[in-house]
Amino acid sequence: MKKILSIALSSMLLLTACDMDINENPNYPSGDVVTTDLIFPSAENFIADAVGDQMFNYAGFFAQYWDQYPTANQYNDLAELNINESSDLTNRCYYNLYAGALEDLHEIMTRTSNTADVFACTVLRAYAFQLLVDNYSDCPYTEALQGTANLSPKWDSGDVVYEGVIKEMEDAAAALEESPAMMTVTDPLLKKNVNQWVGFANALKLRMLLRLIDGGINVAENTSKAVALVKANKFFSGDVMWDVYSNSDGQYNPWYAGYSSLTKNHCAAYPIISYMKATNDPRISYAFAKRSLDGTYVGQFPGAKTTEYAWIGLSVPSEYKESYVSEVDYEVAKSMPIYLYTQSELKFLIAEVKLRFQNDAEGAKDAYNAAIAADFASRDIPGASEFLADPSVAWASASTQESKLNLIYMQKWVALFYRDHMEAWTELRRTNVPAVSELPGKAIYANEDRYVPGQLIVPDVNHINAGGVALRVPYPSNARIYNKNTPAAKLLSDPVFWDKK
Repeated sequence: MKKILSIALSSMLLLTACDMDINENPNYPSGDVVTTDLIFPSAENFIADAVGDQMFNYAGFFAQYWDQYPTANQYNDLAELNINESSDLTNRCYYNLYAGALEDLHEIMTRTSNTADVFACTVLRAYAFQLLVDNYSDCPYTEALQGTANLSPKWDSGDVVYEGVIKEMEDAAAALEESPAMMTVTDPLLKKNVNQWVGFANALKLRMLLRLIDGGINVAENTSKAVALVKANKFFSGDVMWDVYSNSDGQYNPWYAGYSSLTKNHCAAYPIISYMKATNDPRISYAFAKRSLDGTYVGQFPGAKTTEYAWIGLSVPSEYKESYVSEVDYEVAKSMPIYLYTQSELKFLIAEVKLRFQNDAEGAKDAYNAAIAADFASRDIPGASEFLADPSVAWASASTQESKLNLIYMQKWVALFYRDHMEAWTELRRTNVPAVSELPGKAIYANEDRYVPGQLIVPDVNHINAGGVALRVPYPSNARIYNKNTPAAKLLSDPVFWDKK
């Protein structure tokens, strides 16, 4: 019944307008006509849609999982990083998070004193603000959601937002512990399981603390908090996923429904294909197809579709251009859940903390192995143990802390493909892994032996003035229109606050 309700809400919410004041939510009538138990899944849906639709698409380009298919043109600008505020890349996400999710959560929290419901709302609120910061670095926070009392809230720096929502979660957890309660709202995400919500909150804090640490913010205190979370080990089980879709017309995953038209627009990118081939990774078949030309996996160089060596080689006859790169398998996404936090990602973060801050290489190894096993299991792919024995990914093959961390980060990048692309793009910016190759795509094509498999490649056609890869997205054009306090425009080459490396 809950799943049917969620799907109905999802369909209704996707029809709402986007170019509106973010202080106003049109999705339910005013007053108490719609109860809090029905508003809560609306908030969950808005967040899931942001992560699993637009962000899933553009972050897939930025993480170099896929590129623009050779014979289509819809995402040339994304592949070539030709993006500014007028591109309207994130208007819908920005609107849905503020006027949708955050306004819904604010509405619930003003109506109830149930500590479990308030705690769950606080966790989702923190998640939404984390997404905003990881895209823009700063966002309206301390003055946000005041309605007509403040139509132009100031933009707070990302560290203020991060530390603010972490404190909110800690305060809500203390209130829940002092006055335990059962959830009353409808909850398709975690099925009203308060322990799962506590585990989700702890994992979300861990994710954000690592970014604060690497951003140089209260390093000693935040490191202590991260270590304490790992030692306590009170995290969620399974995956935190919005699992309301089915293989039926009108009930598809929103990315599949919106992006898998009759025109193919996504093909495999060279970095991910090269790394998976180099590590003999069976997951390569999960969402990539062998090219029809010769039955092998081949990825396209980022941003190279319109260049003189498009389709990986001038010698390719024109009739083979469509079959020269591996296609992305859209069918996998038809009923795929939207993943907000995977067990695999969690285990990778635990491995990092154990290795970096606890001097526990053996514990890090166990978490690393568990992370990969969890990802294999989530895709229903056998052979995790055999894969972990391959020298290219085996823990024992890395002799230094740096090389072990590189294994953790590279395998996390692989595990987030077709799971959480926003998180993949965020983590590669935080860790600088995969590293960016010093070689342009054309030089790699000329001599592949010079390339380290998996390294990111600066797009061959690149509209970033400073070159490089995307480090943020522009502010939404609607924010510029409706909020006079929106900061001066930023470039894709301007890092977010925690990207200090």
